[in-house]
Amino acid sequence: MPAQATGDGRSPAADCFVALGDSLTEGLGDPVPGGGWRGWAALLAESLGERPGSVPLVNLAQSGAMAADVTERQLPAARALGPRFASLLVGANDTLRAAFAIERVAAALDRAHGALSADGAVVLTACLPDPGRMLGLPAPLARPLGRRMRAVNTVVHAVSARYGGVHLHLADHPWVADRASWSVDRLHPSERGHRLLARGFHTALTAVGLPAGPPPALTLDGPPPTRAGSALWMATRGTRWVADRCTDLLPGLLGLALRECRHGLAGSGRVLDAAADGATRSALAALGRTDGAGAGKERSMRKGAATMAG
Repeated sequence: MPAQATGDGRSPAADCFVALGDSLTEGLGDPVPGGGWRGWAALLAESLGERPGSVPLVNLAQSGAMAADVTERQLPAARALGPRFASLLVGANDTLRAAFAIERVAAALDRAHGALSADGAVVLTACLPDPGRMLGLPAPLARPLGRRMRAVNTVVHAVSARYGGVHLHLADHPWVADRASWSVDRLHPSERGHRLLARGFHTALTAVGLPAGPPPALTLDGPPPTRAGSALWMATRGTRWVADRCTDLLPGLLGLALRECRHGLAGSGRVLDAAADGATRSALAALGRTDGAGAGKERSMRKGAATMAG
């Protein structure tokens, strides 16, 4: 809910950390006793500011959210709080939709990042792992999804650089390949993964001189996921979970897979890669002809984002 302004016009939660995004930021994979989720954002919030716990978290992220959902629903509430820090991690769900269009994702991310930056927030972003690879899908199915995820990651990186955000190369981090860092659904970090993600952002923030306390601990509160638990989840709930999140994609994905096979047999897979790269370049070029969310071209051309290489 929007906070009421104080006498000086500032929100009483103006020093807060507002998290925008989907289930990754909502905390799925890091359960708390009694139900619900904690996640990397809550872990990071404890380490922000001049003293531990001095920067409260407002987590607006919702499972299933796409880039447009964040811009249309979460962004207004976030701006009303006037946060000191804001995170913007979204895009994986967009890749699981038949109507995926990188230009729409790019426009939504640019609007959200530009608005938060113009308000004075330090904006955190990250490149995300390929969902097809994480799920272990067959190559003809995984490649189209991977191509889409690379497009989203390219846009996220470029938009973060445009507005001077703090960017984490999560997709390239060594721990991403460690099975223990992921929950049984293979798409959300485990408690260990959430802790590593929070620690990565903490390192990136301190590297650019922003105030932060001790880094988030890596000691686990609960047991790590097991291979048996992962196999059971995939056999009993995993297929349904995937179907629920990409119902409209499945018919089209089969068509994409057939096209992938045809190009593979003809040795012309580079044509698909080139088409995706061209669409991504066009989407980014279109952003260059706008002023983002009112940030202005002078701000948009600031030197690149602070990054943490994997």
